[in-house]
Amino acid sequence: MFKTLPGFREFYPEDCARKNYIFGVWRRVARTFGFSEFEPPVLEQLDLFTEKSGEEIKSQLFEFTDKGGRAVSLRPEMTPSLARMVGAKAAGIRRPVKWFAIGENYRYERQQKGRLRAFFQYNADILGEESLNADAEIIALLIESLRGFGLTEKEFKLRLGDRTLWVCFLESLGVSESQITPVLSAIDKIEKVPAEAFLEMLSAAVGGAGLDVRGLAERIGNFIKLRDVDSMRSAFGPCGAIEERIDGRIRQWRELLEVLDRLGVGSFVCPDMGIVRGLAYYTGFVFEAFQTVGTGRALAGGGRYDNLVGKLGYQDMPAVGFGMGDVTVSDLLELVGKSGCVPDVPDVYFVIGSEKARPKALEIISSLRRGGLKVDYPLKASSFGKQFKQADASGAGRAFILGDDEIEAGVVKIKSLKTGEESVKNICDLA
Repeated sequence: MFKTLPGFREFYPEDCARKNYIFGVWRRVARTFGFSEFEPPVLEQLDLFTEKSGEEIKSQLFEFTDKGGRAVSLRPEMTPSLARMVGAKAAGIRRPVKWFAIGENYRYERQQKGRLRAFFQYNADILGEESLNADAEIIALLIESLRGFGLTEKEFKLRLGDRTLWVCFLESLGVSESQITPVLSAIDKIEKVPAEAFLEMLSAAVGGAGLDVRGLAERIGNFIKLRDVDSMRSAFGPCGAIEERIDGRIRQWRELLEVLDRLGVGSFVCPDMGIVRGLAYYTGFVFEAFQTVGTGRALAGGGRYDNLVGKLGYQDMPAVGFGMGDVTVSDLLELVGKSGCVPDVPDVYFVIGSEKARPKALEIISSLRRGGLKVDYPLKASSFGKQFKQADASGAGRAFILGDDEIEAGVVKIKSLKTGEESVKNICDLA
């Protein structure tokens, strides 16, 4: 007996209907924002992913050498492929680039709740625009992509952080430029590890540079707790040479929050310096959406990554985007009773009264299908009773009945499978 591989899913029809419902909402909302859909290849050069994330990512990849001797990998995420595709046409592409994609990604990692080895992800990105309006547009799209399922502020929030402000804060504490990225990587894990483990990570990040690690950890812990812009500014005090940078960034915070208010999503957004996003390529505002019911799992995340396209060897281009997985969103919709999924059922089940009536029935069925109705019918002769059982089981709302008497009268009998109400209609008027 064969079994599904660990971490992979199969989709039976009812599962497919649920998945397609989620994808349909995402596509509809993205297009209302003026985004165009793209689709990268599922197999890419291995270097595309190691260039972005380092050699250590290999342990998480389905990577191998193909029959042409090329080092390749199934894609673990969309962003590197997006950067490659946009970078390849950077000279002639219309900007800003507003693209989205829904596709399956693959990561060879330990399975856990909400995380599989094969998963679908919805990505949306804006490239070629450095203004805060691009950040606001992406954040608003993320929020509306969840609101599209009927989710409200009671069920999810978006936590907004800022790598740029963190860099300023760490500089004000004496952390050197080379230490900032590993320190931010440690801060990203602070909510997931015990206090002593965080101290060890922080100590390794600053590398014995003469800093008071416990004092640094305390200042970081206090900064993480801040939830409004005024408190963020007050946390610095006088900062000498970097004070102008800090004040400028605080102004950008206020501007971004105002734009989000005007876009109608401000009530979903919570300033939160605990959101850092551990990946080194993020360069500015970063954000994560979390459900506020159940276990509070993350639903989506993203931020600004202005240097990635240039890092991959193409013309540099500012960028901001997010990724949202189907597994956690589907689980949340089930939890709050908003799956909204309509089963894939026929509109009509066509009951054929006799084999003599079958040729005419097939002509009518074909006409109805060309008219856009979903029509099912029995593929072999069976009794009326059995056909009506099949009609009920199919989930169709109506049964069309055609027997010898109906053919002679030139009509089709129509029966509601919900109320039992019956009517007749001329065959020539049916379509």
